[in-house]
Amino acid sequence: MTYDIDDLATAQPAAVTRRAEVRDSGEGQVFVSASLSQTYPTDVADLWDAVTSAERLPRWFAPVHGELVLGGRFQVEGNAAGTVLECDAPHRYLISWEIMGGSSQVEVAVEADGDGARLTLTHSGENARDFYEQFGPGATGVGWDLGFLGLNALITTGQDRPEDAEAFFATPAAKSFIVESAMSWAAATESAGVPAEFARAQGERTAAFFSGE
Repeated sequence: MTYDIDDLATAQPAAVTRRAEVRDSGEGQVFVSASLSQTYPTDVADLWDAVTSAERLPRWFAPVHGELVLGGRFQVEGNAAGTVLECDAPHRYLISWEIMGGSSQVEVAVEADGDGARLTLTHSGENARDFYEQFGPGATGVGWDLGFLGLNALITTGQDRPEDAEAFFATPAAKSFIVESAMSWAAATESAGVPAEFARAQGERTAAFFSGE
């Protein structure tokens, strides 16, 4: 089966439920949590395999090296390293996410949802204040939105994420996807209690960053 990534990118933002949490004491670091949830047309066993298998992770996310077992250390190629902190297969795992001297946590949960299976991913941790004020939860959220897009392509069509990422990001559909994702995170941030004007400005800066503008 062939597929049009532009068509998937156009439909994808509305398929994801987003929730943000912000805890800001007014000084120092800011706790930020970004949660995404989407139902896929598959079963729990297959979805669990897609989000844990060293063979399938590169097809929608990135190559992951190391020991993908409880207590194991791993390295996402070109991205974070971490440790598998908790695992309850095939339903949930918790990992540390260590990058650029900082550490956060990513929780992944898989559950049945009608005729499909639902994936919920929550990335939580302390953000440097200047980084939070500039981008908000969308800095984390848009990155995972792109991952969910790749996973949707794999689950629904059996095909891999585009090999030429630069060419994909240059397309109107990709640019629209990034803007819609970033502004959806701005709306989720506002729902978390952040003033609307501030959250929207964060969303606009996040969209510009991911668009390379």
